[in-house]
Amino acid sequence: MPWLKVSSSLAAIGGGVVFARRIAVVGSGYVGLTTGACLASLGHRVICADVDPEKVERLSAGQVSILEPGLSELVAEGLAAGRLEFVLGASKAVLDAEVVFMCVPTPMGVGGAADLMAVESVISEVRDLLPVGCVVVNKSTVPVGTAERVHKLLNRPDIAVVSNPEFLREGSAVHDFLNPDRIVVGSSAQDAAERVAALYARLGAPTVLTDAPSAELVKYAANCFLAMKLSYVNAIAELSERLGANVADVTEGIGYDRRIGQAFLQPGPGWGGSCLPKDTHALIQAADAVEFDFMLLRATIDTNTRQRQRIVTKIREACGGSLAGVRLGLLGLTFKAGTDDLRDSPALAVAELLREEGAELTAYDPGVAGAVPGTTDTVRVVGDAYEVARGAAGLVLLTEWPEFRTLDWARVASLLEGRIVVDTRNHLDPDVLRRAGLGWRGVGMQPVD
Repeated sequence: MPWLKVSSSLAAIGGGVVFARRIAVVGSGYVGLTTGACLASLGHRVICADVDPEKVERLSAGQVSILEPGLSELVAEGLAAGRLEFVLGASKAVLDAEVVFMCVPTPMGVGGAADLMAVESVISEVRDLLPVGCVVVNKSTVPVGTAERVHKLLNRPDIAVVSNPEFLREGSAVHDFLNPDRIVVGSSAQDAAERVAALYARLGAPTVLTDAPSAELVKYAANCFLAMKLSYVNAIAELSERLGANVADVTEGIGYDRRIGQAFLQPGPGWGGSCLPKDTHALIQAADAVEFDFMLLRATIDTNTRQRQRIVTKIREACGGSLAGVRLGLLGLTFKAGTDDLRDSPALAVAELLREEGAELTAYDPGVAGAVPGTTDTVRVVGDAYEVARGAAGLVLLTEWPEFRTLDWARVASLLEGRIVVDTRNHLDPDVLRRAGLGWRGVGMQPVD
């Protein structure tokens, strides 16, 4: 395809001329709402659709339930400016759209492959309603070949399908959208690809224009590489403990190498969230489908599963060799700080393993209010970090919320029955805990008593 290219910036596309477009965003979840609000902030007219009438009503009133810095403000600004609107049902959103973004869930299905039921349902709903010449954009993470599949389901030669994967980190999604490392756009239609790339022209980001399968694979390749990096550093952390090394110094030493970089070199209780578990399994499925044994990625997943058990072993040893009847306080339940997302949280996975060994668990998380669905038999959630410590044999920090570093650790020590804090994120200052009379156990580092 001779037109494919990597542009130095989006301004190079279309000679730098930016046109406001009429955009429909189908799905007002995490990706859809961020996409819609940010595109509206760039001057486009955006209609976001959802199937939940209560959510549409709340969003239309500017009420954002997602914990994401800056998102509520962007939604309010878009509504006030008349550039952002929320409607019930995709059919109402697409009627005069020039570009339709598909931002619907693609959860892990049977065997680990992505479930495209929501994508196919929306296509069936809007197929005959799409304006002539509009562009359908797959923003959701979808398997390689989905753009072609959607094109066949549409059965509309006048409509192009484009793959435009998102690279949004929870807790910094608005920042990531408006300050992207790159924009990736893939399609067999040059004009459609450039129209979609031009939507982001004001951001001035490097742009990769390619075919749809390559764009679809970029997202999986990126997330699976990050998962491998995290599994690798957790393995190095275990090796550091066994060899008497300090993993923080090791990662600092390798992170200055520009070929490696500092990001994703923080050991912890394992990786999780809404993307990495789903995407690693989906890429395994894609590899299996073409008879490629992706041994490196399988090892990445296995290492992550083992890491959670290793954390439990560390906690058990800190508690004297048995967890039966031991009361533990857990600091953090979300999969990372800055979000209220509990999906595939390694903190919850560790909690479940602790409960299986007989531990009695009380937890606090700044992003979680009330009981966590599906865990009422596993953990009791309270609204205060100090309440977690009261009468506990020890504390386990599982999510790196900044406020945990500034707790009154002398007060924490006075409430605890035991003296040990297991810091699975190496988030706390061991010297602060030592001065409070507490012992500290980290990951990949030597104990501090």
